Amino acid sequence: MKTILYATDYSKNSVAAFKYAQRLCAAMQTRLVVTHVLGYPIITEGSLLEDLSEIRKVNLHENRNKLEEFCKKNLDKRGRSIKLQIVPVEALIVTEGIMAIANDWHAELIIVGNKGESVLKRTLLGSTTKKLIKKAPCPVLSIPSDWGYSTPKTIVYTTDFEEEDIYAIQKLTDLAHRFKSTIKIVHITTEKEYAGGIQMEWFKRSLQEKITYQNIEFKLLFAEDIFGWLKIYLDDVSADLVAMLVRKKGGILKKVFQADKVSKMESYGEVPLLSFNKANLKVLHFSVY
Repeated sequence: MKTILYATDYSKNSVAAFKYAQRLCAAMQTRLVVTHVLGYPIITEGSLLEDLSEIRKVNLHENRNKLEEFCKKNLDKRGRSIKLQIVPVEALIVTEGIMAIANDWHAELIIVGNKGESVLKRTLLGSTTKKLIKKAPCPVLSIPSDWGYSTPKTIVYTTDFEEEDIYAIQKLTDLAHRFKSTIKIVHITTEKEYAGGIQMEWFKRSLQEKITYQNIEFKLLFAEDIFGWLKIYLDDVSADLVAMLVRKKGGILKKVFQADKVSKMESYGEVPLLSFNKANLKVLHFSVY
């Protein structure tokens, strides 16, 4: 991995994500690109093109200064040792601006804050983070506002036993190799939906054919309250990171939403969420072993 992109909205809740990004970049010896998306100036009747051009220059200059001040204020000791690039950007839509920077700098990971709300709640109810998770050209790591950096020793991956999960886990092992992490693969289902142990065994065999990483464990949970049991499981194993593959149809997030568990999201045990989508499964390379 060469580049991590961190996007901020300058809020207090975004600071934890910035500090996490610094620590991760220091551990990975990776460049950190910091950005903030600024909207275009408002066009009023009688505005001249040269005036708008000058306003844009001033706005970008002020945005850069603000980014520099944000970084200076929140850089910690390890952060001062990393390669830091400050890149303000203009865009009508925040997600489009972030993705443009990600593409321009060939970012392999985007880090954002989740504004102090539960990761899953924000993912379900809609936000910049949700849009990034679905469309970003690389995986997205969302950090809770009160989460201090910890080495990701225990990584939980939620699976639906699909082939795409195998590719996501394959990428996840790159990170696990770097930190000697344990990957705990969990499938949560209801007694009604579950068809037996065949799926689990097929999934294990398929993983073994494509992945050489040994420190992987499997867990099958039966529950009507899928979200509730996921929370309990993450707490029980002291998860440092939870990873998911976001699909257009199906998947644990879809099940939670359909089960109308949104009202329970407030109690979610806040853990950093690493999200893959089908388009970026080939992106995320921590190959340093």
